Amino acid sequence: MADLVDGGAAVPLSLDGHVVVTGAQTPAGRALARRLAAAGAVVVALEDSPGAPAARVEDDHESPADDDGAHRPLRVAVDLTAPDVLPAMSGGPAGAPVVTGAPAAVVHVALDSDLRAALAAPAARRRERAEASVRAVVTAAAAAGSGRLVLVSSAMVHGALPDAPVPLPDDAPLLAAPDDGLVGDLLAVEDVWERAARALPGVPTAVLRPAAVVGPGVDTVVTRSFEVPRLLALRERAPVWQFCHVDDLADAVAVVLAEGLSGALGAGAEGVLPHEALERSSGLRSVELPARLAHATAERLARLGLLPTPAGDLAYVVHPWAVSSERLRAAGWRPARTNEECLAVLLEGVAERRSGRRSAAGGPRLPREAALGAAGAAGAAVAVVATAAVLRQARSRRGR
Repeated sequence: MADLVDGGAAVPLSLDGHVVVTGAQTPAGRALARRLAAAGAVVVALEDSPGAPAARVEDDHESPADDDGAHRPLRVAVDLTAPDVLPAMSGGPAGAPVVTGAPAAVVHVALDSDLRAALAAPAARRRERAEASVRAVVTAAAAAGSGRLVLVSSAMVHGALPDAPVPLPDDAPLLAAPDDGLVGDLLAVEDVWERAARALPGVPTAVLRPAAVVGPGVDTVVTRSFEVPRLLALRERAPVWQFCHVDDLADAVAVVLAEGLSGALGAGAEGVLPHEALERSSGLRSVELPARLAHATAERLARLGLLPTPAGDLAYVVHPWAVSSERLRAAGWRPARTNEECLAVLLEGVAERRSGRRSAAGGPRLPREAALGAAGAAGAAVAVVATAAVLRQARSRRGR
């Protein structure tokens, strides 16, 4: 397939049937649905609404569209854990389909890109819904006769280790800790997905694992780590960074659908961004600390109940987890954004939250203390450790 981007514009995508995209209430899911619709696909965007029956919602006027609305996703609010998912895949409640025929594909967006919403529920309840949702979606997709299943997860499931290869191959093992955090949720979802896929031998399945996702309104542990006063670098090894813009992620899904790819696929911008280059681009300074001290601080904060995410999340901002995207690139996928451009998008979102402006898909400004708290281990440990290090340095200078 030829390059799938043209100056950042969505490339035409022709499919025999419509595409169902779940998780469309999140920034990443919403952007993915819009991008596929702008490429010409008929998209039914399912927005998870716990406890609600399937119901169509107003047109998405923020998405690009012709005068007749041909390029707007058809939005449906539905409880993704309920049987109503099946009729919702046709665009509405039972007995009121908008599109006919079997879906060409069902894309389940398990990736969390709205950190505040993800952490609003207790961990056990969040995990239960994540697993129940993927079961219900796969069951409904099979009943609807979907021709293909695609799971959007995250490269975080590979884990972030000090000796990890850079980049990780598509088939790298899943070495993340199965904790009660968001990465643990993804591991649980992927386990359910794999078992469900084995029960549907005639339906091709793919798992897309992007690098750190950025885009309008995207809010994750990684993006929150840039809201603290200082970046953190380990004395033993400076981190490297890799990002994936939501539009490039959507184009990756388009390649998967158009080329019939299956199995595991990584997706990330070309190469990696060294920590020194990130400092220059962001204007942020770093505090360099021994790995043992940084991780011990995160664990101490977790034991005190001061973190809403596991201490292990700190690893994702100090250790590498970049991906090669080898199979996607072989199929013709070319990300339109570089790591530097993705970083600029990330920092723009940080600036919007700090200034209190409302972004295109985001919400009102969070208080600084809430922002640091929601950043979890990655942000809180960096903030506490970095602040302590700066104070020690200041005391040392005064004592001279």
